[in-house]
Amino acid sequence: MISSELDAAGVLDPSLRDAYRTCREINARDGKTFFLATRLLSPAQRPAVHALYGFARRADDILDEFDDSRGDEVRAQQLQLFSTQLFNCLVENQDCADDPTLTAVVHTARRYDIGWQLFDDFLASMRMDLTVTDYPDRTALERYMYGSAEVIGLQMLPILGTVGPREDAAPFAAALGKAFQLTNFLRDVDEDLRRGRVYLPADELAVHGVDRDVLSWCQTTRRIDSRVRRALREQHDVTRGVYEAARPGITALAPVSRPCVETALKLYSEILDQIEEMDFEIFSRRASVGKGRRAAVAGAGIVKAWGARLRHRKG
Repeated sequence: MISSELDAAGVLDPSLRDAYRTCREINARDGKTFFLATRLLSPAQRPAVHALYGFARRADDILDEFDDSRGDEVRAQQLQLFSTQLFNCLVENQDCADDPTLTAVVHTARRYDIGWQLFDDFLASMRMDLTVTDYPDRTALERYMYGSAEVIGLQMLPILGTVGPREDAAPFAAALGKAFQLTNFLRDVDEDLRRGRVYLPADELAVHGVDRDVLSWCQTTRRIDSRVRRALREQHDVTRGVYEAARPGITALAPVSRPCVETALKLYSEILDQIEEMDFEIFSRRASVGKGRRAAVAGAGIVKAWGARLRHRKG
């Protein structure tokens, strides 16, 4: 399967093929839902998406790698080294053949004209996770989300393709990346709190009488405070609005890519539905879409994807 994808993508150099294979393995192992979504793309598109995932995963792994008291210092050094290596390969045209993740992502960036700035913005947000544990307002949170989520949509856009100018579709792609991350923030309040972080605007929580201490009480007791429920409902409504702002952008994408993005939007927005249906009891259970439902939605997406590819070939 991977060989046929690389053939379709025109990746013929043996060492480059090995680099893309490494990224695909990382995606299949660590990002199962995302990997499933790539199956709805054409074979020619998949290696580039795997390369972007492999790069992002490398940065995440650096953040999670060190647990000792010097951890943040070492993480910062490793992230800076990773950033410098990418810059040297992508901008300075230095050799990165000894690093398969960088080899694949640099090839993808050059092929699809994905600029260095988007990668730099992503890594800047990763560095924020080393020192920032709370966000005083939405402006501060959106600064973080631009690099951690919106740029992912912008990096994906040239791979997905558009029916018009890329810049017309860019705001929708950025909004969808933001919607996905806001969904994660709501679902993972408990998990993030255990890691010492709160990814919700402090001033908006404060309107409902909620602060870190109140959230910690909910975590400890595994109960939801009524104030927290009201605050989460407000965040839920904001997130729903971001999905609605992103949705029209699907028609701006190349037809062969629409089933993949439609499926991803549907599955992620259903996580948001689950959070609401469980009445925001996020400290006692984790919102998720069941395997059967995921399979059904993905199956419908596969049928649409096949149809889109067939029409594309005939066209």
